[in-house]
Amino acid sequence: MICESIEIWESGEYNGEDKDFKPTLSTYVLKDNGKKGAVLICPGGGYGGTSWREAEAIAIEFNRAGYNAFVLYYSVKPNKHPQPIYDVTRAMCIIRERAEEWNVDSDKIAVIGFSAGGHLAGSLGVHWNNPYLLDVPRMEKGKNKPNALILSYPVITGGEFAHRGSFDNLLGENADEKMINEMSLEKHVSKDTPPTFLWHTFEDTCVPVENSLLFANALRKNDVPFEMHIYPKGPHGISLATEVTFDGNDDYINSHIASWIKLCTEWLGIVFK
Repeated sequence: MICESIEIWESGEYNGEDKDFKPTLSTYVLKDNGKKGAVLICPGGGYGGTSWREAEAIAIEFNRAGYNAFVLYYSVKPNKHPQPIYDVTRAMCIIRERAEEWNVDSDKIAVIGFSAGGHLAGSLGVHWNNPYLLDVPRMEKGKNKPNALILSYPVITGGEFAHRGSFDNLLGENADEKMINEMSLEKHVSKDTPPTFLWHTFEDTCVPVENSLLFANALRKNDVPFEMHIYPKGPHGISLATEVTFDGNDDYINSHIASWIKLCTEWLGIVFK
């Protein structure tokens, strides 16, 4: 495996409020030859941080399934929208720019996100062709489009079932209704949204399961294929649901929920066939 950490912005390009922070892309590139699909991973953290439990461990699981993987450490509070979506746009472009070097099939790149990282991944999925993203340095039209979305207990809506902390961190506590609607992803699903894999737990009290249901309903209305799994038990932020990420914490270890990664990679094989 080839691992490196890359600063995604060149000198003078980054406009985040936190000048001491530099968004980076960590690579988990398989050494064997042949073009492979890839996943771009956006860890969760309520747009206030990025969780280690939803980063390297996830990349390694996708490596085991035969995919190259990349973890994006994107801008969080005090940085606000649109900087995070600029970051994920730039990261997707970098993967395509270096596809030959990394043996990536440019037509088989998924973006996966967890919780607020799911919101960021979903934002790219619904807004990838928004004209304001053409302002991203070295952006070419369509180069940032994911070929598939994987949304894990995602933050989706700014409405009744919102995870208000994520929206406050992303937009500010006094965001107007227009901006909240802009970033309520269920309102912007279209025929151009990629095929999507969703999973959530019914018991999630932090980000209610209605977030995934709203997105799935919007996908159905727009005739976008999706697969969704709602597990009956389990808390928010459960990641792989194994000892790898929650050694000794039985509340977060659940063999049934742990099936999501196998189901997801099987689904990717169908979508990328």
